[in-house]
Parts: sequence; structure tokens; C-alpha cells
Amino acid sequence: MNLRDRYDAATAGIEAPFAVVDLAAFRANAAGLVRRAAGKPIRVASKSVRCRALLEDVLAMDGFAGIMAFTLPEALWLAEQRVSDDILVAYPTADRTAVAALAEDPAAARAITLMVDSPEHLALIEDAAGDRRIRVCIDIDASYRPLGGRVRIGALRSPLRTAAEVCAFAERILKRPSLDLVGLMAYESQIAGVGDVPPGRPARGRVIRAMQRQSRLELARRRAAIVRAVRELTDLEFVNGGGTGSVEKTAAERAVTEVAAGSGLYQPHLFDQYSNFSGRPAALFALPVVRRPGPGAVTCLGGGYLASGPADAVRLPQPYLPTGLSYDPNEGAGEVQTPLLGRAADLLALGDRVWFRHTKAGELCERFDALHLIDDGHHVRTVPTYRGEGKTFL
Repeated sequence: MNLRDRYDAATAGIEAPFAVVDLAAFRANAAGLVRRAAGKPIRVASKSVRCRALLEDVLAMDGFAGIMAFTLPEALWLAEQRVSDDILVAYPTADRTAVAALAEDPAAARAITLMVDSPEHLALIEDAAGDRRIRVCIDIDASYRPLGGRVRIGALRSPLRTAAEVCAFAERILKRPSLDLVGLMAYESQIAGVGDVPPGRPARGRVIRAMQRQSRLELARRRAAIVRAVRELTDLEFVNGGGTGSVEKTAAERAVTEVAAGSGLYQPHLFDQYSNFSGRPAALFALPVVRRPGPGAVTCLGGGYLASGPADAVRLPQPYLPTGLSYDPNEGAGEVQTPLLGRAADLLALGDRVWFRHTKAGELCERFDALHLIDDGHHVRTVPTYRGEGKTFL
């Protein structure tokens, strides 16, 4: 039985549209991340999973420790649900109500670390938390700036870049008795989040690989200098870096104590564009065929699940099974219908499923209340996504 037939059989009693996670692929992807981390713990990026049950599953595996949450309300909920007692909020918060709630909950305050990169963050936290002690981590700019800084490659994140800048900010934190500086983080998005084998564009791939080599060297030296300088001021519990696309490269830096990863568990199609690893598609969604407009064409219900980021064709979900289907260029993936073209369309009947892969990982869970978990060709259980638990954290 081929993969499509196994998925169809395992979900025969479920009406599409719906989403599934192939647990065998999920476990294989997790094991691959652990191998690449070479002994350093992996902090799970919850934004890439967005399912409490699967977060608990992966944290029970050897090699994973702690969560990287994307908002403070999410972190508070995960702590309340006892999913983890080590939660780093990856992005600064301006949610005064949530900071006050954190301060009022001693267990949460011990478990959760807030991200900061400016004096305004410190003032907001102290104002909302009063004299309660709050754990904080400094976010460091990991972007690559060649040509004397005239070019910037990487995410627009922290304004703190040099050892002097980070140390000056660390000293400001250390002077505040209600704040505990426990960690540093630097996310190299231009390496971890950019595939180096873009399909059909070999010249671009060579340019990306050259940029990433130079960026890795520059960042490794700068990160090591920053960590040495800050450790002269205070002890640190962790130094976090990387992402799914750079696990083994970031873990190889002595200054880094842990790496972050999440997307590689689901292996959305954006992560097929890397030369240093390959994963198995684990998270999929199925749409039903609802009409046949003509030869070589079928129309599916819904499907306009575009990923965030620049408005380009890469943000579209990818028709996966059966193979050989593509979008109508005039319609793409639609809000209420998605026409698909190709010879395989003539083999599909009304009610048949077409299986898709999302561009990004956790964003798929914003479209579905539940994930149907498949193992060894059988449907084993259904678990709620964040959305299915009534949780929206943005």
C-alpha cells in the first residue's frame, strides 16, 4: 500500500478538510534533530508545533529540554498546564497584564524567562511586575552585515550587536534588583531560516551558501566574544541559538549551550530546500474533491492557507498526494475553492482527498481545531491544536 493509500485508509471515517500528523515521521524527524545537535539540548519552538499534546510528546524524548514560546500569555498557559518548567519567551512583550500575572505567580516566575533588548523593556517589566523578581534573557542581533555594514542580511530583531553594547545593557539589568539576567539568545535567521538549495535556482543557491559560510564565521567569533564578556559580569544559565536549518552548525559553537528547533518536527515544504539535512513530511492536511471542471482538472474545497512572510508563490501550500498536481495560475489556493491541474486529476473522483503540505510548520494549526495522529498506518488518537483548546496567543 502506497503512502497516499495508507493515509486515506487511516482516516476513512473522517470528513475532509482535516489535518494529520504522521507520528512515525514526527519521531524520525525528532531523532534527526537530536543527532544533529550532537549532545546539546534542543529547546522546542512552540510556535512551530502549536499542539500541547505533541509538545508533551517531544519533551519526553531524549535530547529535548524546555520550550521557546512565542508570547507571554502562551508561556503562562503552558506553565499552568505543566507542559514545561523551563520556558523562554522568544520575543519581547508589551503585555503589562501578562507581566503582572507572571509576577503574581511564583511558580510561573521561576519557570518563565522574558526576552529583552532595550531599556524600555526593562522599565515596562518593572512597572508591571513591581518588586517581584523576573527572569530575563538578552536578545542579540545575529544578522550578517557585509561591506562595512552597508548591507544587512537577516531578521530585524535586536539593536544589540557588539560585546560592548551587550555588556552595557547587561550592566543595566544587573543594577535592577528585581531582574535576574539568566541567558543570552542570538537567532541567525539568514542561516537557520533560509534554504540553500532553492528549486530551479542553482546560481542563487551558490550565493546563499557563500553568504551563509561567511555569516557563520562572523557570528561564531562575535557570539563567543559576547558570551565571554557577559560571563565576566555574571553567571548565565544558557546561551541559545540556531533553528531547524542550522542545528548542527550552531551546536558546534562552544559558546552555545542549547539550540532551538521546531519546524523540523513537522518538516513543512519550505524546509525541503536545505542541503545539510532532510526530513520526512509529518504534518499534512487533506481537502476533498468537490467538482471536476473538465479534463485534467479538479476543484477542492477551501485550501487558501497561505503562510506568513513575503507575498510570493513559496507561501502557497504544496499539493503532495497524489503526485503530479499543480495550481491553476489564475486562481492559486483559494478561500473557498482550489482548482488543481494535471494528469492525476483524471484519476480523482468526487469526495477523494488531495493531501497538501503547508509552507510553514505551526501555522497549519491556526486553520484546524484538531490534529488526527496516524501511526503505522492507523489512526491512533485525535488531539486539539491551540485553536481547538480556545487559545489564540497573538
